[in-house]
Amino acid sequence: MSSLEQWLAYQSQVHPQAIDLGLERLLQVLGRLGWRQPKVPVITVAGTNGKGSVSGYCTAIMGAAGYRVGTFTSPHLRDYRERIQIHGRLVDAAELVSAFERIEAARGAVGLTFFEFNTLAALLVFEAARLDAWVLEVGMGGRLDAVNVVDPSVAVIVSIGFDHQEYLGNTLEAIGREKAGIFRAGRTAVLGNPEMPGVIEERARALGAPLKCPGVEYSYSRAGDHWRYRGSRWDLAHLPAPALLGSAQYANAATAIAALEEIDGQLVIPATAVAGGLRELRLIGRFQVIAPATPGTPTWILDVAHNPAAARVLACNLRDHPSAGRTLVVCGILADKDAAAVVAELRDCVDAWWCVSTDGERGRSGAALAQMVASQVTAPVDARDSIAAGCAAASTHDNRADRIVVFGSFHVVGPALDWLEAHDLLPTSALPEYTAAPQATNV
Repeated sequence: MSSLEQWLAYQSQVHPQAIDLGLERLLQVLGRLGWRQPKVPVITVAGTNGKGSVSGYCTAIMGAAGYRVGTFTSPHLRDYRERIQIHGRLVDAAELVSAFERIEAARGAVGLTFFEFNTLAALLVFEAARLDAWVLEVGMGGRLDAVNVVDPSVAVIVSIGFDHQEYLGNTLEAIGREKAGIFRAGRTAVLGNPEMPGVIEERARALGAPLKCPGVEYSYSRAGDHWRYRGSRWDLAHLPAPALLGSAQYANAATAIAALEEIDGQLVIPATAVAGGLRELRLIGRFQVIAPATPGTPTWILDVAHNPAAARVLACNLRDHPSAGRTLVVCGILADKDAAAVVAELRDCVDAWWCVSTDGERGRSGAALAQMVASQVTAPVDARDSIAAGCAAASTHDNRADRIVVFGSFHVVGPALDWLEAHDLLPTSALPEYTAAPQATNV
């Protein structure tokens, strides 16, 4: 196999199950590869919602301080290489292919899932790049997630909510127990929310992992256009508002700063870098507002919200940023998500719904989703068989004051971006890292 596309197609067939949580297979392959734990600071981020934002803030702030950072996230929106970023650029396809070849040669008869190939490749690429720090976003849960083969310097749990219950358990305590599996003895565990299941504290105490909780070991307060962070080492006043929109981003930014504060002895991060990272961070699909490219066209808002808690944040953001016109929604919700609870959070904010089909084994038809939505709302509901068709239908019903909100998951926002770009509705600068070739750098 010579191309990245061939490797990705191959990896989806190696293991009979798409998801098979556990660390044994990865540890076996890593042992054959002679891989060793990184000697640089590692921040591992878990959580039902908010982990992408916290990971992004950590990376942006360390980058603003001049450090070379490797960031591993999942899933991707449009380009697989989004998952592995090195010092502000997407991993090169040749680097990925080289890593996959090493993994394939080492694994022998060990069956790896698609995500396990992905994680192993990130570890090999980061090791070769000789970075100053790693930021690793957990894919699912924590204890048995592939990312947990790495021992973090700081472990972060942003939030606990209901998602992936078939793998993590049907109670918040069970889900919390799985996420707390990223804690390590003697290493600080940062929490992003004061309301966490009791098992989180129990797990930390049992391990001897110092807990850092909001409102106790660290806090933040807002004052007009600025805000202040106070923690165990830092007192940062007059911080700029986070670049990501929404009131929840202050808590996410504070959580990231609380984690970075814990590696201050290894990497010096000045207050100017904290401010710079807050200003510079851009994340696609997190209440991403795309202003009209031409007069008389609507505003588009893209959000990967895919569970009730994330839908609640999206609804709050819509209320905090009201529109002079209507709010039209294009949504696709996977079959294994609690679509009824998601709709319940948003129904008072929406004037019309277009329900679209999502592909794959976890997909749900637009017609089935529309039937459920119609039973819960009084606004008009329509169905389309694709995300592109939903975007097209919503755009023909808008007026210049309306906004069109596309949400549901990465599987929805990614195709929506493709449609927007194809119709010249996406600013050229909005996705430079997805549309331009990776910059050539020595890593």
